[in-house]
This record gives sequence, C-alpha cells and structure tokens, in this order.
Amino acid sequence: MPILIRDPWRKQYFDHVHCPEHVIIPIDDIDAWEFYPSERHIYDRLYIALAQGLPAGPHGTIPDYFPIFSKPIVNLKGMGVGSRVIPSLLDYEHSYEAGHFWMPILSGTHVSTDCAIIQGRIIWARHATGATFRDGMFRHWTIHAERDVVLINELQKFSSSHLPRYTGMVNFETIDKHIIEAHLRFADQWCDLYGASWIQAVVSLYDRGHWQFNEIEREGFSIPLFADEEFEYEVPASKIQDEIRSRPGISSLQITFDPRKANSDHAKPPGGMRLVLINAWDYQTGMFALDEIAKHFPTERLIRP
Repeated sequence: MPILIRDPWRKQYFDHVHCPEHVIIPIDDIDAWEFYPSERHIYDRLYIALAQGLPAGPHGTIPDYFPIFSKPIVNLKGMGVGSRVIPSLLDYEHSYEAGHFWMPILSGTHVSTDCAIIQGRIIWARHATGATFRDGMFRHWTIHAERDVVLINELQKFSSSHLPRYTGMVNFETIDKHIIEAHLRFADQWCDLYGASWIQAVVSLYDRGHWQFNEIEREGFSIPLFADEEFEYEVPASKIQDEIRSRPGISSLQITFDPRKANSDHAKPPGGMRLVLINAWDYQTGMFALDEIAKHFPTERLIRP
C-alpha cells in the first residue's frame, strides 16, 4: 500500500482509500525521515528550540536556570520517550545522557496541529488540544472544529522560513504558541475525526500538489487507556471490539499494542503503556466505550485519572 503503515491498528483508516501506486505517503516519522532528506532538520528538537529563540542546549552545557525540561534531540518513535523534568544542577550533573538536550519548562495548552502545506504555505489546518495526566500521559485529546488564527500565523512564519519547498502534511506540537516538535506527516491517531473524505484529499495533495476538502468539520475526542508496562496483556475478543465500534457516536477503536512483541519494544511515555484508543464524536460516549473495553483488562494494572 502506498500509504505506509507500521502500526497495524491504523490500517482501518486507509483500507477504503484509493492511492495511486506512484504516490508514497509516510505516516510514521521513521519513513518520513527517509523520504524527505532535505527537510530532516525539523526532527532536530534542539534546532526547533533555538530557531524560536528559546534558551536550550545539549547535555553537557550548563543551563542558566532550573528546573529544566530534558528530552532526546531526535525521537522518531514519539510517545514522549526519554522526556523528564530535571529540578536542579546537582540532578542535571547526574542525569547526563548523550543525544539529549535541555530547554525551558513551557506552560500553557499543549496543541497538536495538522497542516496541509504546498511549497511552505499552510492551506489547511486542524488543532487538537491535550488534557495532560502525568508522566507524559494524556487524559484525552479534543479535536477542535474552530481555528486558532494566531497560532496558525506563527506556524506559517516557521514553515515559510524552514520548509519553503515542502509540499505535504506536517504535524506541529506547540505549548503556548512555541513549537516543541514537528513531524513530516499527520497525526494518524485521530485522522478519522477529520472527515470521511479527508484521507482522499491528502492523497491528492501528495499526488498532484492540490488540496480540495470541503466537509463541515465537527469536534471530536480521542481517549486513551494506559496500563502498567511491567505486565503482559491479551487483546479483547474481536466480537467485543466490533460491538464497541458499532455504537452510535464511536468513530474508531484501536488496540494500540501487539501482544507478540515485548512491552519494551513498544513506544510509550514514561508513565505507562497505552493499550487502547477510542475516537468518538462525544466525550461522554467515548468514556462509556472506554469503560467497557477496560473491563477486559486487569483492573488493578490500569492507570486511570
């Protein structure tokens, strides 16, 4: 399939989409890194921070302030791997890790923005805001119908300067209008909530450099279920999954782990391992569905707000 899929639970979004054989659309950073060598610099988070005038540096350089936020300079697997707060100079001296950098602890709303870009110009955008839980985990994400014009203007300035020849999808993650990371792909976690014809519009973007998407956009919610990574888990039966998927208001259900792989081989935030993701058009409907699928995992091992 020309839409490159590494996580099998995402396949449900793309099975129905016609994509010409000559069109390649990466939806994982590992593939995007290979396909766009001229734009690889945006995967360098230290570069991103310095480009915005934020005080930052690789481990080994001494910050002028504490606490600081530390994370890998490049992380192609996502999920907040290796991210942490370092409270003091003493802790920093004992926390040296090659390939990591420090930056300010930003406060404000965590926003994920998917952008369709043609030659560095943003022609479509959609925001999702994350409700943080703890240790890199989120309670849920809200996918908004409205646009943040101020934020899009900031992203356009960055795109014009740093992606002037790029055409395709870009995902920006921001806190208080500051870009904390960028990706040469869209957020495939909730792309089903963008609209029935959205993926076909993406194919056209990569095929012909053209964007046409006219659906009325609706608010949606993406709700995860986390668990203790020290234990093994079984996938709920297909009939259980199918019943939840068929409920009114549920857009999709993803089982986001592979029981054939070791837990250590899954990308995950520091706080726990993600087992399930429910995408829904109504938050309460999504929570009811999450509560139902949660019954099929050991209750004592689940990590819930």
